[in-house]
Amino acid sequence: MKNFTFYNPTKLIFGKGQVEQLRNEIPKYGKRILLVYGGGSIKRNGLYDQITAILKDLGAAVFELSGVEPNPRLSTVHKGVDICKKEGIELLLAVGGGSVIDCTKAIAVGAKYDGDVWDIITRKASPQDAVPFGTVLTLAATGSEMNSGSVITNWETKEKIGWGSRLSFPKFSILDPVNTYTVPKDHTVYGMVDMMSHAFEQYFHHTPNTPLQDRMCESLLRTVIETAPKLLEDLQNYEYRETILYCGTMALNGILGMGAEGDWATHGIEHAVSAVYDIPHGGGLAILFPNWMKYCLDENVGRFKQMAVRVFDVDTNGKSDREVALEGIQKLREFWNRIGAPNRLADYNIDDSNIGLMAEKAISNGPLGRFKKLSKEDIAEIYRMSL
Repeated sequence: MKNFTFYNPTKLIFGKGQVEQLRNEIPKYGKRILLVYGGGSIKRNGLYDQITAILKDLGAAVFELSGVEPNPRLSTVHKGVDICKKEGIELLLAVGGGSVIDCTKAIAVGAKYDGDVWDIITRKASPQDAVPFGTVLTLAATGSEMNSGSVITNWETKEKIGWGSRLSFPKFSILDPVNTYTVPKDHTVYGMVDMMSHAFEQYFHHTPNTPLQDRMCESLLRTVIETAPKLLEDLQNYEYRETILYCGTMALNGILGMGAEGDWATHGIEHAVSAVYDIPHGGGLAILFPNWMKYCLDENVGRFKQMAVRVFDVDTNGKSDREVALEGIQKLREFWNRIGAPNRLADYNIDDSNIGLMAEKAISNGPLGRFKKLSKEDIAEIYRMSL
């Protein structure tokens, strides 16, 4: 494996009723709080009232930024930055899913930067400071609650860009599976696709001697595969929600990827689709990932065979390595179909009219992928395979 340094300073607070830990965490940072959330589901399920009551008890001065989009937009980040600078915000509190947390990360660094935060997102500038922030997670999906990564969409330029910094880790994250009970079935599915995709991105690499990393990825994938159908039949089952919530965090907190360089091309390919069409990230990944696998199969047939056997129990008798690998990819497609994920861009009424535009945006910072380096033409072909 490769040399590595692991760094993750986020304090993870997991379990039923743990939102009460806000009483211990918030006073460490100050009393001027910006509460960041999305479309209002936290008001419908009572979480908003619970959190604001705690903030009131703590004597906090609370400001709010609501309406964070599923693909958080730069314009919303700008609003949050303006509030922080005007009101002297001492702590940001993100209450929601990965999009709310991603938006909050950008606000945190933008509030301490004299220029446009887009400079940081596009890597024209490096953040030197950040407003501290914590999270109360309501959706199992992105792992943003325990990593430094963030994805922001500039709707004006149709760009969706991932970025991160050592300054953009949450100080603390509170995860109560009960707060995911009201996540609807489709978004529960998208979240599970997303966390599986994070494991796949870290699984496909050429680094030698990664037996433990491989087994950790495979274990997480098998756990999601075993739990997903049961959860979708019983959306308010605590144990199933608990398992999936933990899987989402572990899929992208840095542990699976230690000592190896994952691929990450498929995320870039999907970001270009949702930048143009504003589709759910997990839905786009469900469509694209099996086609990326088919396109890149010959880069390392043995690794795809290993996935097929260890994750999907493909029988190898009488089959070539390539046949086993292709059967594993097909089993992934069938599993995602079975739980209700989309499998074609046409499911979102996307045709071939913007393939060139999306491929161009996908490689705006150069070729994608470490497992297999993809050109604009490669990416366009994966889009065509996905129509």
